[in-house]
Amino acid sequence: MLKDVQNEKDERNIPLKHVGIKNLSYPIIVLDKKNKIQHTVANINMFVDLPRDFRGTHMSRFVEIINDFHFKIEPKTIKQILDKLKESLNAQSAKIEITFPYFLKKEAPVTKIKSFLEYKCGFKAYDNDNKYDFYLIIEVPIQTLCPCSKEISKYNAHNQRAKVLMEIKTYDLIWFEELIEIAESSASSPLYTLLKRPDEKFVTEESYENPKFVEDVSRDIALKLKDDKRIKWFKVEVESFESIHSHNAYACVDSSVLEV
Repeated sequence: MLKDVQNEKDERNIPLKHVGIKNLSYPIIVLDKKNKIQHTVANINMFVDLPRDFRGTHMSRFVEIINDFHFKIEPKTIKQILDKLKESLNAQSAKIEITFPYFLKKEAPVTKIKSFLEYKCGFKAYDNDNKYDFYLIIEVPIQTLCPCSKEISKYNAHNQRAKVLMEIKTYDLIWFEELIEIAESSASSPLYTLLKRPDEKFVTEESYENPKFVEDVSRDIALKLKDDKRIKWFKVEVESFESIHSHNAYACVDSSVLEV
């Protein structure tokens, strides 16, 4: 019989908050509002706590549990995965982080040519004996155009790609597509994968007529999320990859600091 080294007693008296696996690539199916499902490849992190008297955890069991839920990794099964982790590894708490590329077909604004744009979506959840927290995660690429640059310049204004990162706790189902629309409609302009010259003209002029600081984008998104009764809590981060500075611009808003 092979020796079980992980179960050896540890004398250092140090409990560990998180032990587990990171950066597991795994094929999954996610819900798609228009097409019902979408196949993608997730990056998965999974952790449990480790009591002070155990030397190690059983790393292979993390993958075994994911295999048990093969192609069924979605919001309604996340709690089941965490419960099985705690049961199998004799843990008091468990955590999972799942991120994946999510593609939507978008029409160019003038020519209506269709192409796919990638968004980064995911879930993360924490579970212990007293509390279960589940979050939607989404990263949306956008464009911002600087209001200050427009105001002080005679000919132009600097513009650049930016990204919106949202973490959402909900009471009810919210589609990734709904959050994407909120982010894109709060930007100077959405991004597109394929643009012809008439489309480029439209996007350039649209952003020029709709200048936004990262502060503006974060506040506009916050107002829309705050009005959605399905949302329990949110955090919005906006980062602009500045085109004329050697640094990025950043803004963040957390709904816990907003007035009720």
